[in-house]
Amino acid sequence: MNKIYMAAVCCFFMGNEIIAQNTSAKDSITLATNSLQKASTSKWYDKLNIRGYAQLRYNGLYETNEDLQCEQCDKSLGGVDDFFLRRMRIIFYGQISERVYLYVQPDFASTPDNKNLHFAQLRDAYFDIGIDKKNEYRVRLGQSKVPYGFENMQSSQNRLTLDRNDALNSAVSNERDLGAFFYWAPTKIRERFSYLVSSGLKGSGDYGVFAFGVYNGQVANKPEANNNKHIVARVSYPVELKTKNKQIVEAGVQAYAGKFVLTSLSGKAISSTANAEYKDNRIAGSVIVYPQPFGLQAEYTVGTGPRYDPAINTITQQDIKGGYVLASYMAKVAKHVIIPFAKYQFYSGGKKHETDARNYNVSEYEMGIEWQPMKAFEFTAMFTNAERRFEDGAKPSNFQQGNVLRLQAQVNF
Repeated sequence: MNKIYMAAVCCFFMGNEIIAQNTSAKDSITLATNSLQKASTSKWYDKLNIRGYAQLRYNGLYETNEDLQCEQCDKSLGGVDDFFLRRMRIIFYGQISERVYLYVQPDFASTPDNKNLHFAQLRDAYFDIGIDKKNEYRVRLGQSKVPYGFENMQSSQNRLTLDRNDALNSAVSNERDLGAFFYWAPTKIRERFSYLVSSGLKGSGDYGVFAFGVYNGQVANKPEANNNKHIVARVSYPVELKTKNKQIVEAGVQAYAGKFVLTSLSGKAISSTANAEYKDNRIAGSVIVYPQPFGLQAEYTVGTGPRYDPAINTITQQDIKGGYVLASYMAKVAKHVIIPFAKYQFYSGGKKHETDARNYNVSEYEMGIEWQPMKAFEFTAMFTNAERRFEDGAKPSNFQQGNVLRLQAQVNF
């Protein structure tokens, strides 16, 4: 009887084990089937990524002149502003199909003037269409950066100095406009452009070895004001030298041409052309030696554009010129990255996107240090000594000079 009982128990457990094995096998097949179905039915939004960064600044240390300001730079410079949320950006991006790449970047800390803060404004909204399977040839459609200058292309998240130089940045306010741009770069060089950013070497990003574009010319988030379109072209190539540290040097040249319509005048007494339209042509050269550990960055631009003449209270067609040189050194201590830097810039010309194509003469020195204790956080301290003449119809004689120590905390996510 006991033998019969034991045999029945063994059969019961063996049967359960077979059922369990079959069930486990069935679950594995079901999971695999579900994964295949999910892969085959994945939506475009499954391929989107999210990242961003935020910058908080304090500009009130050792400030010697509250009238030393820069509309194009940081609107919290001068006056009584101290703490200032400079940027709060969240970026949505992804290769949503084999040949379509999407990029959308709003800024939730835009400052239209020194009386209103923290407006949401669109910075980038574009998609790249790959012409070939490798996407070495692509067309970018929408609002994006105009390929003119290295520092203009460089994200504020990566840039050492707190503001871009006046000379090249005066070409395109906020660096962006609406248009269509063609980019070409072989896969190997596209990977190098990506490495120069991801490695912390302060690269500009992938804007192709060759770029050509057509855009409105009235700068980002503003409607076109004439039937004329701006045309831009750029060539830039990063070369990896056969040195011990595999030093990378990048040289580039860029130019654009078009006609710009002034839309901001201080009063009827200001004289201008009949339709406030002016030639807007420039060319620039760039040389970048990436910090391995020493770095050097220099750019220079010349051209012509509208410029306020205080002597005759008139906006006339005039030459512009200017540039900068930036030296840096990248040191890695334990897991910390420390980058001291120094920069000199100068500019003589008008700023077409400011009131009356404001007349500028700038000479400015900057020294600072960036400290990265971790990838998610950076801290920058920068001392500025500046001489700025910025004149328009409301202030036809306005020369300011002074010093200020500026601090910035940046969070990357």
